[in-house]
Amino acid sequence: MQILVTDFMTLDGVVQAPGGPEEDTEGGFAHGGWSMKYFDDEVMGPVIFESLQSADALLFGRRTWAGMAAAWPDRAGDPYADRMNSIDKYVASRTLTQDDLTWSNSELLDPGDALGAIRRLREREGGSIQMWGSSSLTRQLVEHDLVDEYLLFIEPLLLGGGKRAFPDDGRARPLELVSAQTAGTGVLVCRYRPVRD
Repeated sequence: MQILVTDFMTLDGVVQAPGGPEEDTEGGFAHGGWSMKYFDDEVMGPVIFESLQSADALLFGRRTWAGMAAAWPDRAGDPYADRMNSIDKYVASRTLTQDDLTWSNSELLDPGDALGAIRRLREREGGSIQMWGSSSLTRQLVEHDLVDEYLLFIEPLLLGGGKRAFPDDGRARPLELVSAQTAGTGVLVCRYRPVRD
């Protein structure tokens, strides 16, 4: 299976709390919901829907899973919500237990070895495991070369601070641009794949 990381990202690389003011205020972050005014239904909507439809599973860190689990179960009745609720979901967390995972088809990865569990998922037959948000987990996956593709919605905004998805370790990681599309709101919808040696 392939791991696809999907993120809404500012031009200066911030991925923290794109969806709402209370999504993640850690570190005093006061710009929650910054991405909403840049969402383009005609360009971004179909990309997100197709990406979800083609995924075999979703992968989350604790905070992102909790936000999604609070939002989606009550939205049944449209194809996107139904897919969100029915798809398999894997959660990396050291604080949650399997009993905490009340959103349908959610499974806790081994809290003592989440990266090992993700490696085992990648060894399975299948298509893609899509990961949204989860900046801390994304950084770890990038550090350990476990990301197979990036779907980035690069938004025309500088926030000057906040959580970022990529490691700051001085290591160069070349990427290949697979596709690029421009939304009417100025968002660049870009797919990248790591260039493997």
